[in-house]
Amino acid sequence: MAPKIERLTESYGLGEGPHWDVTTQSLYFLDCLGQDLVKYNPTTKKITKASAAPKQPTFIIPVQGKKNQFIISLDKELAIVSWDGESDKFTIVEKLCVADESPETADNKFNDGKCDSSGRLWAGTLNIDKEDEDKTLPLGTLYSFDAKRQLKGQVRQVRLTNGLAFNDKTKKMFYIDTLKGSVDQFDFDVTNGVITNRRVWFTLAKNNVPGKPDGMTIDTDGNLWVAVFEGARVIKVDGHKAETLLDTIQMPAQQVTSVAFGGPNLDELYVTSASFQYKGRTPPPPENGALYRITGTGSKGLPANNFKLN
Repeated sequence: MAPKIERLTESYGLGEGPHWDVTTQSLYFLDCLGQDLVKYNPTTKKITKASAAPKQPTFIIPVQGKKNQFIISLDKELAIVSWDGESDKFTIVEKLCVADESPETADNKFNDGKCDSSGRLWAGTLNIDKEDEDKTLPLGTLYSFDAKRQLKGQVRQVRLTNGLAFNDKTKKMFYIDTLKGSVDQFDFDVTNGVITNRRVWFTLAKNNVPGKPDGMTIDTDGNLWVAVFEGARVIKVDGHKAETLLDTIQMPAQQVTSVAFGGPNLDELYVTSASFQYKGRTPPPPENGALYRITGTGSKGLPANNFKLN
């Protein structure tokens, strides 16, 4: 049976960073251009938002053991915030750090972020060329930030940092720099937070996949699910055999941005999308920019890792 695709919301400018919270059985994500934290409750279908304006949030991850607390990005800052998921405002509990403070990276901002199984945050910065994304300079860095409040540059000269996924069984980390057009793999020492031996794992062009790789998640079989921006699809990539495309799900939205497994059994794939002007074209709402849920993929995800802070 073919997977079923449901549109759950109206259109956002840039839906991003979906994170399924097992505790509340709800999905947190962002409208980056709207500068909002967003919560979707699938039981009630209620959507709530809290504004981060004038700063831009790009990820929201619960803090382990702290009710209603999250680590979020605010432009190039990392902060712990308190949000009850109902009100339209949040409060900053603690500002943790600021990245990229040199003159040439003054305009950098964080983009995608996720935590590994130790509770360590991985998040990258970028400075997109707004006139022509393909001319974006490699001014970004993929960072890790741990419970000791240590911000560590892990990968330098990144152009457009994006999807992250971790496989503890095989000790691998997967990572997307969107403008490379590939999913890359690292050997990963989760205990010490060390990545080595970067290699290209899956190249979209080689596999005749149009568009650019964006957000990503991993299933219980170790396979990768990748959102394809400007490709109107989500692809399933073999996590054990390089350059192997396993499946393609065509989406109603052109600008597919990220994916996360959720639901009571973690077998529902939530998909965010965008509807902003890109290379002279703005894809129309309501299909573009909506949040989607895909059921019937035959795959299940892992519980999303929360952030741990001493």
